[in-house]
Amino acid sequence: MTELPKTFDPAAIETRWYAHWEEGGLFRPERPGAEPWTIVNPPPNVTGSLHIGHALDNTLQDILVRHARLQGKDARWVVGTDHAGIATQMVVERNLARDGVKRTDLGRDAFVEKVWEWKGESGGAITRQLRRLGCSMDWANERFTMDEGFSKAVLKVFVELHRQGLIYRDKRLVNWDPGLGTAISDLEVETREVKGGFWRIRYPLEDGSGHIEVATTRPETMLADMAVAVHPEDARYTALVGKKVRLPITGRLIPIVADEHADPELGSGAVKITPGHDFNDFEVGRRAGIEARDMLNMLDAKARIVQCGGVPEDLLGLDRFDAREAVVERLKADGFLIPHIDKEGAEHDAEPRTIQTPFGDRSGVVIEPWLTDQWYVDAATLAKGPIEAVRSGAIEIVPKTWEKTFFNWMENIQPWCVSRQLWWGHRIPAWFADDGRIFVAETAEAAQVEAGEGVALTQDPDVLDTWFSSALWPFATLGWPEADPRAAGRYPNDILISGFDILFFWDARMMMQGMHFLGEVPFRKLYLHGLVRAADGAKMSKSKGNTVDPLGLIDRYGADALRFFMAAMESQGRDIKMDERRVEGYRNFATKLWNATRFAMANGIGASTGLEPPAATHAVNKWIIAGTVETVQALDLALADLRFDAAANAIYQFVWSRFCDWYLELIKGAIDEETKAVAGWVLDQILVMLHPFMPFITEELWHALGEREHDLIVAKWPMPDARALNPAARAEIDWLIRLVSEVRAARTELGVPPGAKLPMHVGGSDEATIAQLGRQAAAIARLARVDLADGEAPAGGSLQVVVDGATYMLPIGDVIDLDAERARLAKAIAAAAKERDSLAGRLSNPSFIERAKPEAVEKARADHTDKAAEAERLLAALARLS
Repeated sequence: MTELPKTFDPAAIETRWYAHWEEGGLFRPERPGAEPWTIVNPPPNVTGSLHIGHALDNTLQDILVRHARLQGKDARWVVGTDHAGIATQMVVERNLARDGVKRTDLGRDAFVEKVWEWKGESGGAITRQLRRLGCSMDWANERFTMDEGFSKAVLKVFVELHRQGLIYRDKRLVNWDPGLGTAISDLEVETREVKGGFWRIRYPLEDGSGHIEVATTRPETMLADMAVAVHPEDARYTALVGKKVRLPITGRLIPIVADEHADPELGSGAVKITPGHDFNDFEVGRRAGIEARDMLNMLDAKARIVQCGGVPEDLLGLDRFDAREAVVERLKADGFLIPHIDKEGAEHDAEPRTIQTPFGDRSGVVIEPWLTDQWYVDAATLAKGPIEAVRSGAIEIVPKTWEKTFFNWMENIQPWCVSRQLWWGHRIPAWFADDGRIFVAETAEAAQVEAGEGVALTQDPDVLDTWFSSALWPFATLGWPEADPRAAGRYPNDILISGFDILFFWDARMMMQGMHFLGEVPFRKLYLHGLVRAADGAKMSKSKGNTVDPLGLIDRYGADALRFFMAAMESQGRDIKMDERRVEGYRNFATKLWNATRFAMANGIGASTGLEPPAATHAVNKWIIAGTVETVQALDLALADLRFDAAANAIYQFVWSRFCDWYLELIKGAIDEETKAVAGWVLDQILVMLHPFMPFITEELWHALGEREHDLIVAKWPMPDARALNPAARAEIDWLIRLVSEVRAARTELGVPPGAKLPMHVGGSDEATIAQLGRQAAAIARLARVDLADGEAPAGGSLQVVVDGATYMLPIGDVIDLDAERARLAKAIAAAAKERDSLAGRLSNPSFIERAKPEAVEKARADHTDKAAEAERLLAALARLS
């Protein structure tokens, strides 16, 4: 055995053990013939740093992979990073800007070289941080979404989907980021509340007989209006459908169309339709027969006004928000603007409104729906297989409540825009000829062969959306297309763990691509966890200043404590409220195990000599062996059901309450050879069971307890043997614990000095109880500070407790002032009852419930519960004084 330091210091052991595991290849030990078990990590951005969401996501994965490894499986956790097109390009551009250099000064090829240089120098921060968390990943086979093998897979998938008609080029609306100059995904759009206005405008009828009133929060877009829509059943406008209005400012004539998008209950019931700048309007325009190629686009890539059907020259080139002011002034001057009259009768150009406005999460500029040519995937066709897989159970979604959301989105899925206007990323393998033909091939040479000799070709400058490449993660990371991961039993992956927020952006798309190209589901289970929120339940964000740095928590409390917090709080997809005090509490849990091991070692308890439980004759040893088996069973069941909280709670309660608090107390002063063997075996089983949650401290204690043939990380998971469940021993020791606990609680409540040893008389006991009292007399005397006494207790002045029908009486008249104690209890009861009733009155007042802040109401409820329990406890204490 190795002597342990008196104080548990996580920092002293974490780096040492992680380096030992990684250098020894222990994250993927050689196990020929073992059952393969595979999980892939959601690849973090190469630009990223470990945030609290990563800490949750990767902790849950590591628990499962360490558990599978301990079960003897050939467990592989595939690791890698995403090239993060937008984020990485921004980082490198910022770095260049410090030296006064622009991307365009370098040219595309030189700029991409700079990005690769940055990746080699600075792109490993996130992977170093994952190591600090203890993630046992297959680093020897780390992947990158733009490494050579992965790039081959991306090109093959794009070309084959195009040949099958499932990738095509189309003109549609996209989320356009004018700051970055590229289309972005919905996930990269952040909605914020912005104070804006609601302008009402008159559109005169062509024949001069009147006008239609429309309203908008973006008056500048009227320059590209192509229709006014009214509901087909709105009687006010039935006679006007098919007629035209003259658009203010430009003078263009646009039709009045019937469409259910117009809500008769809102405003005038008529809405302006700008199909080139609004997603809903785009669909209305198409239903009205307007082809995308004919829709007006009034903005350039920087969101400046361009000519699109009669825009006055003085508006051209204006930024969209400057154009808004100019358009409003012109409408007002020409008499087309309907003023808003407030409650005081004052006149304003617009009604004040709070507008839900989309912003680019990286550029910080307002996103513009923009009409442009992009590459699209026929997602509706690819979605059919995953829909059926989830319905049939081939893919199990946990929690099951997410299935409804999954089906709703997949069954109404829109075409997937996969092109981005960037330089960093997988360049789209498409080449354009001067005559407009497009040739898609894996190489320029292959495209030229298709085009024919002498045809000049130019490659598409765009790159693919990073979600397109990461959709291939479960199989491209395993060698596809050169190798078939199915042959090695690595595909399908056993499970995928993911935040619910990327269910559609990543999880569903992996299902689509995996089933299309390999004919099987990419993973058998999909576990969707919640978000880690601030302590008050608010979503964490840098702008709110309420984010939590997991590395800081590791510095303060250790990785094991943070990991255990994540597991204990993860309850099947519910959001987690960050609570640093709980993290500190789990560091204290680790310290308790550390001190318990030091106690064991000081008493000659060391490493176990076998996997089977030692022979036991003492009830307390049979009890702890049975408890160990029950805990293994509970862990196996909880982990199979992906109940991380239940698993963490099972091992926590066993270690803290059963082993540390009771077993070690019960065996003090009676540690014979049998007990040493049993205690050593139980401690070993604890270390194995706890290892997936707290890998560092368990590995340290495993080696401290004695010489080992192998490291804990590759030990064997306990096999629960029902024969070790001893009901009689369990019943006896549970009775002993109840008796000692009741006596201790009663002594404390009545103010009996801790050192006072009291006689204990027993009444109403049966033969079995008498026998138990005899066998456990020494433990009862030591733990409850009593001496068993014969005969009946003296009349009056006895503390009384009842356990399993027997009454235990402890005369206390000689150690406390009974009258004073009765008076103290009565006073305390009255005070607790008064506060309890006051809180009950407040909670029964509807006005308080409705007007008070939710946290105030919740606190009042908690306080009422506490005071009610306190009053009951004190009443019971008073009743114990006979």
